[in-house]
Amino acid sequence: MPTALLSVWDKTGLAEFAKKLVDRNWVLLASGGTARFLAQNHLPHREISQYTASPEVLGGRVKTLHPAIHAGILARPTAEDFRQLSELGWEPIDLVVVNLYPFEQTIAQPNVSLNEAIENIDIGGVALLRAAAKNWQRVTVCFDPKDYPRILDEIERGEVSLHTRRTLAAKTFALTARYDSLIADFLSQQASLSLHLFPILQLQYGENPHQQAELFSEQPLSQPFGGRVLQGKALSYNNLLDLDAAWRAVSLFDDPCVVIVKHLSPCGIACADNLEEAYQSALASDPISAFGGVIAFNREVSDKTAELMNDLFIECMIAPAFSVSAREVLSAKKNCRLIEAPLSPQSTKYEYRSIVGGLLRQTVDFGDPPMTTWKVVSRREPTPAEWKALRFAWKAVQPVKSNAIVIAQGTATVGIGSGQPNRVDAVRIALQRAAERAHGAVLASDAFFPFPDSVEIAAQAGITAIIHPGGSIRDADSLAVADAANMAMVYTGVRHFRH
Repeated sequence: MPTALLSVWDKTGLAEFAKKLVDRNWVLLASGGTARFLAQNHLPHREISQYTASPEVLGGRVKTLHPAIHAGILARPTAEDFRQLSELGWEPIDLVVVNLYPFEQTIAQPNVSLNEAIENIDIGGVALLRAAAKNWQRVTVCFDPKDYPRILDEIERGEVSLHTRRTLAAKTFALTARYDSLIADFLSQQASLSLHLFPILQLQYGENPHQQAELFSEQPLSQPFGGRVLQGKALSYNNLLDLDAAWRAVSLFDDPCVVIVKHLSPCGIACADNLEEAYQSALASDPISAFGGVIAFNREVSDKTAELMNDLFIECMIAPAFSVSAREVLSAKKNCRLIEAPLSPQSTKYEYRSIVGGLLRQTVDFGDPPMTTWKVVSRREPTPAEWKALRFAWKAVQPVKSNAIVIAQGTATVGIGSGQPNRVDAVRIALQRAAERAHGAVLASDAFFPFPDSVEIAAQAGITAIIHPGGSIRDADSLAVADAANMAMVYTGVRHFRH
């Protein structure tokens, strides 16, 4: 009978996966916590310590590092290798399912101790994965629960294919390479940077037709944004940049939200009770710029939402899901790319940008740091309605290109000014787009006002409340203008440039 070794930290989907293996007459070997998990789920298995006749030692630090295990994994499909295993009383291991201690998540925690980080460096798991990946011509390796269905499907049809085994091996070596790089980076405060990326998409061209372009991913054979492309023309370089900007922006909001992006900066952001209302409000923010843009949704797109977009030329859409009926409606837009991707909080700690002869790295701006304290500095407190709009506007301004200004009514933008060399021009553009909707609206600025002129023209246009970081040597001048116009003003103490 075939044998599977199971030793996982992340037990997502493990019970169902293991049960289906047992139903197909697989023998399960398991270590420590995985063995206890299988026992709790009444699944027959054999503990590795019993199989090797060697107890776990050093508080569980050593449990799978044993010749009986690694020989079973590394044995080639030859008569000589199988003969040696038989003489030693060991069995070949055909499937290795292992995932690693959460080192990356551990070091991402604030004030993590060196000892805690070290204890989350996996040794045995990495050795098992590398051994199984090396012997992919016989052994299937898996660290990602998302691959369970594919493996089970192929087992049901006879055996896991050579192509799948090789694909999973490549994916595994990418994981272990990244894992080791993270450890080296953490332990040496000045580590060299190693990026392990795989080409997954050859693009027609770059920003312009005379430029070449490719998309790379941390995982081989993956698809953009970890999802799948449902329809449309081939994705372009510019599509992917705009989609990334839209996806990052829509992920900031918990309520149903729609973000429309054109040339890397949002031109419409809105939250509402449902996507239909959110879409209509986001489009109304700047319908001219929305033409030929990309749209991101943080909820499943229904046919009702899809029908609202019939008359708008859209390059791409991205959402956690599109209903069957929505896809039928959107199929009329044959060239529009639809991407279905998992919506989850961004976990990557760093982001990168190339410069001539080098690479910049910075930690990701996840929004205001914890314990940020906002301060009302004006004579007048914001009203409850203004507070609601200010909170929305402050979040909405963060993905907008600097200098960034957002004007909002309720939980929808009505004017956005972005990417200007000076802040007052960004304010003028936002007010021009808002027009009469600026009356009674609030304004958010991603950085302080160097001069009071921006506040003056906002007051003249009817803005009633402003939120910005504060910190200018001329803050008092801007505040005096706000007080004279009976505007509320809030300092956040946090800047959110996005270049």
